[in-house]
Amino acid sequence: MRVSDEVAEALAAGRPVVALESTIISHGLPQPRNLQVALELEEIVREAGAVPATVAVLDGVPRVGLGKDGLERIATEPGLRKLGFRDLAPAAALRLSGATTVSGTSFLAARAGVRVFATGGLGGVHRGYTAVQDESADIDTLSRTRITVVCAGVKSILDVPATLQRLETRQITVVGYRTDEFPGFYLHSSGEPVDWRIESPEEAAGVMRAQDALGGLDTALIVANPVPVGEQLDPELHDRVLAEGLRVAEERGVAGQAITPFLLEYLVNATGGASLEANLAAVRGNTRLAGAIAAAWVREH
Repeated sequence: MRVSDEVAEALAAGRPVVALESTIISHGLPQPRNLQVALELEEIVREAGAVPATVAVLDGVPRVGLGKDGLERIATEPGLRKLGFRDLAPAAALRLSGATTVSGTSFLAARAGVRVFATGGLGGVHRGYTAVQDESADIDTLSRTRITVVCAGVKSILDVPATLQRLETRQITVVGYRTDEFPGFYLHSSGEPVDWRIESPEEAAGVMRAQDALGGLDTALIVANPVPVGEQLDPELHDRVLAEGLRVAEERGVAGQAITPFLLEYLVNATGGASLEANLAAVRGNTRLAGAIAAAWVREH
């Protein structure tokens, strides 16, 4: 694993660092907007007083902190793989390049000593789990990785109640940031309650300190940060288009790993790009909050 000089120096000096995933750059946005957003997210981290550490694998080498050249490769190189934790070893052995998902990013960031990670939405339990038993590897990795993930809930195309139950079963702490309801990714709320609520970055840092003091399982902390109501996708539009997308996916036999990218693309097209804008609003807000939490963690650690 190669940690960039800037990130390594910040970690050694006890300065705040925020990890960022790279799949949103390689697979989540069209060119050239993907590079613009990648640079924007890093700048948001810097404005919060922290150092950005975008994570990816380049030529088989896991990288924590990419720099401009690395970001450009992730944004423009064709054929990049999406790499979860399970994919890191083959990518390294075969010297391949790829963008890291939540599970891959969480593992590499934690190995490098980065405690706070900002993303859009987590993976989780898919609809129809009782028939196909499809569950994101994000949950398993977060159940054994000590990292704080700031997100807007889980992708709304998933089974949100079942995902919350799995997070509870796997002992992954979920706190709502200034909310009593679990966010709905594109939507301000999923309608599902959360058991714990915090009001400030300092309180998030306090939970992180308590995790370490208690010991036990090295599980993650999920800080669920809702997209602002004014920037969410229209709930009626969301529900109608998602129902359409699920029906079309079933008619076409789309299943397994193909279902998530299919539905996300369907939502973007059927909402005229509105779902993408809501996604980006969530990612920006999560990145800003992650920077503040990382700064509070360093101040009080």
